[in-house]
Amino acid sequence: MSLPLVIITGASSGIGEACARLFSAQGHPLLLLARRVARLEALGLPNALCREVDVCDHETLLAAVNEAEARFGAADLIVNNAGQMLLGRIADQDPAEWSRMLDVNVKGLLSGIRSVLPGMLARRHGTIINISSVAGRKTFDFHAAYCGTKFAVHAISENLRQEVALQDVRVITIAPGAVETELLTHTSDQGIRDGYTAWKEEIGGVIAAADVAAAVAFAYQQPQNVCVREIVLAATRQQP
Repeated sequence: MSLPLVIITGASSGIGEACARLFSAQGHPLLLLARRVARLEALGLPNALCREVDVCDHETLLAAVNEAEARFGAADLIVNNAGQMLLGRIADQDPAEWSRMLDVNVKGLLSGIRSVLPGMLARRHGTIINISSVAGRKTFDFHAAYCGTKFAVHAISENLRQEVALQDVRVITIAPGAVETELLTHTSDQGIRDGYTAWKEEIGGVIAAADVAAAVAFAYQQPQNVCVREIVLAATRQQP
């Protein structure tokens, strides 16, 4: 029996790439979405449809989902992973960075949800996994705007879970602490980047993207009548 379609946004690096590799190894067909489609294709994963999609463009996202479902069957899981982490002080951060995080982390997440939810409700089956952050549960220096977007992910996920639970659709939040990915490189303030890098070294390193992917797979692979509502994971030596 063939396994169902898994959709992953932001699949070109980091947690998204790790999820793609893991679900592919398990035999799932994949729809991999990112702005850097060459990175997706370079993964060389079998039964993977790779499409250049900005999650903020709902029509393009929906078209890719429709194409993948026509080829592989209905999507049983979406991992809403695409995100931006642009750290800064509100007093001097470029407001364009706030807009980008709100667009990708919040509106893009909603777009991903909307692209699969009607079908899951009609089938009374499916799982939506939203990648949030420990920064969606507590605040940190230089994270104000980013924390705002990740607190929103938690709120959206919990409210949505209540909306769809009686139709047997699961909504799961994965909240990692610091992860070794490209996210930090997007921060424009060199001083903040240097301080963050020094902190990671002080605690002996942070968790790998593959660790988060394993948590995603664990939550998904529970029986459909079991919803692991939230997983919070971080390096043992990460205190905050």
